[in-house]
Amino acid sequence: MKKFFTCLALVAGLSSAVLADDGQYRYSITVNPEDVTIVRDKWGVPHIFGKTDADAAYGLAWANAEDDFFTMQELVITGKGLAGKLLGVEGAERDFFTHAIGYRERVEKDWHLLSDDYIRYIEGYCQGINAYAKAHKKEIRVRGTFPVTPKDIVGSYMFALSALIGTPGAVGNVMNGTYDRDQPSDKPYGSNAFAFNSNKTEDGSSMLCINPHQPVTGPFSWYEAHLQSDEGLNIHGAMFPGSSTVFLGNNENLGWAHTFNHLDLVDVFQLEMHPKKKRTYRYNGEWHELEKRPVWLKVKLAKGIVFPVKRMTYWSKYGATLESPNGNFYAVKLPANERVRVGEQWYRMDKASNFEEFYAAMQMESISMFNVIYADKEDNIMYLNNAVVPRRNPEVDYTKVVRSNSDKTLWHDFHDVEDMVQTTNPKCGWVFNTNNNPAHATAREEWQDIDDYPSYFGWGDDLGMNNRAMRFLELMDEPASEKISFQRMKDMKFDYEFPTCSPFQKSLDHLFAVNADEFPELKPLITAINNWDKEADKDSKGAAAWVITFQKVFSMLGFGDGEFKKEVIVPDTTYLKALRWAKNQIDTYYGGKIPKLGDVQRHVRGEVNLPLGGFPDALAANYNEEWKDGRYKPWVADSYVHFVQWKQGELVRMETLHPFGASNRTDSPHYTDQMELYANQETKKMSLNKDKIFAEAERVYHPKP
Repeated sequence: MKKFFTCLALVAGLSSAVLADDGQYRYSITVNPEDVTIVRDKWGVPHIFGKTDADAAYGLAWANAEDDFFTMQELVITGKGLAGKLLGVEGAERDFFTHAIGYRERVEKDWHLLSDDYIRYIEGYCQGINAYAKAHKKEIRVRGTFPVTPKDIVGSYMFALSALIGTPGAVGNVMNGTYDRDQPSDKPYGSNAFAFNSNKTEDGSSMLCINPHQPVTGPFSWYEAHLQSDEGLNIHGAMFPGSSTVFLGNNENLGWAHTFNHLDLVDVFQLEMHPKKKRTYRYNGEWHELEKRPVWLKVKLAKGIVFPVKRMTYWSKYGATLESPNGNFYAVKLPANERVRVGEQWYRMDKASNFEEFYAAMQMESISMFNVIYADKEDNIMYLNNAVVPRRNPEVDYTKVVRSNSDKTLWHDFHDVEDMVQTTNPKCGWVFNTNNNPAHATAREEWQDIDDYPSYFGWGDDLGMNNRAMRFLELMDEPASEKISFQRMKDMKFDYEFPTCSPFQKSLDHLFAVNADEFPELKPLITAINNWDKEADKDSKGAAAWVITFQKVFSMLGFGDGEFKKEVIVPDTTYLKALRWAKNQIDTYYGGKIPKLGDVQRHVRGEVNLPLGGFPDALAANYNEEWKDGRYKPWVADSYVHFVQWKQGELVRMETLHPFGASNRTDSPHYTDQMELYANQETKKMSLNKDKIFAEAERVYHPKP
């Protein structure tokens, strides 16, 4: 169960929907595939053109399915409560989660809040993915997955955001009995983003760097696409496989990046239960019976054998309610399963033509997390600590389980976007975020005071200045008066170096002072680490020695990404144990000679195997997992890179980079064709210009079987 709820933070899905009386969804439009044109460029990236937005959505679904139908289906299967039929016990636990948080009922209740044009858009998307599934039935992984309906799409966003804000950890803690022991849960990884306007750029342009750090494969990896319609849609960027809108990128007028903001967006309440009456809880001096919400989980035991298992969830005035192993009842309350317009907000962001329209999209307050770093052709830049944050009782500590029996602790309303920490057009001409303190989003002289905002936002580790933040500020100080070029922005993003000083670095200083002469058998390894220049270049032996050793240190101490934001305690004895382990690795796999970082850290897919630089919590980030023969490969890294520049009101440059390629099919030429670019930190030029795209096309076709 614990393993599942960790994994689920990296899985999004599509919900089940209530159809019309005859079992069929009533579409208000029908897309003609002849009105949809998919143009593949030389990198295989789909540029999708349609008369209407719905046409473009149809083409997106089809193109994404051509490239990665396997992953898209896992998302659909999970949301429809069919994961148990695919993955057995682990899948059944996913199905339990999707049922427990109750977002499907909210979709039915608030469907009327969605605009007609957005409904038409997702109708087009559904028709595209269903047409592909019908034409490729042998590729369908679980019977009953299709058709997908627009209500499925709306639910998909609610489910994804519910998972991303940490709800699986809360539900898992209830079911594992963790809250009975008052133990907290973990938070996920982060990203980089920065924007500059004419006050800081050498040519008077405005520029944006988009650089999420997500898993490089799987349901939360990135899919790149460009959508253009005669109704004003013209957006290029990235999304998770199976998503119907671009999550981050740019149109001709503006662009934005997202980074994780680890706010407190999930509250857990322990209900006061009646001493004698089962499933009865006190609220405002009265006793209420919990609403039973049973679910039948379909669990695959072997090929062709599926066993049904009944489980019980509940609903209270606090929302989704679960019983722990100790017989306590906890309610898990979150904004994400109360907001049906998540996908529509991204759709409005995709179509915004200026700052006012973009900010109006943010005022929809439906995307329940993610910082926003923004730039546009009119020289505006902005950092926004975007989130749907409840208006809580400031006298209650919501970071812990709240023992509650009244409305004094229960929230119903949310903060407006204007209440959130934000920095717009600072005098210095730049904003940034690397999952650091949201009040420190620009030059030091323009920092805000985080104490001006409610502490129940739950800043957590975000108040720390991680290595990436410290290094970015160092680069901006070299010297502070220096103007930034487009190339300089790229160099900063691909920077390999640790900062000269950060809380994390400072806490390790004593380890770099270990006297190598006192440990003759470890002297070469200790010397390499002590002499390391803190750069994670592919040719660096010091970086390789550090990576091998500290992979073990972090494993031994149970450290995660959060340790890079604070001072850590690494005992000398632990360090020495890790050094001895590292020496054994080097003796076993590298002939006793300290290797280069690129020999240790590999970029691997299929038959391609390349040396890779980068580092945990460097601006050029790599968080490794073991691969084979004492070597590592990244699992969270620069999962998508996107640069954009406007000058004199015109879009003049777009460059992007994917870790592998546009297709996830092993027989595609685009399965690995960006890997060498990625390993060498090179980008590919992209365009929104229709004539240019057609002129340089590798393939042009309509999405028909």
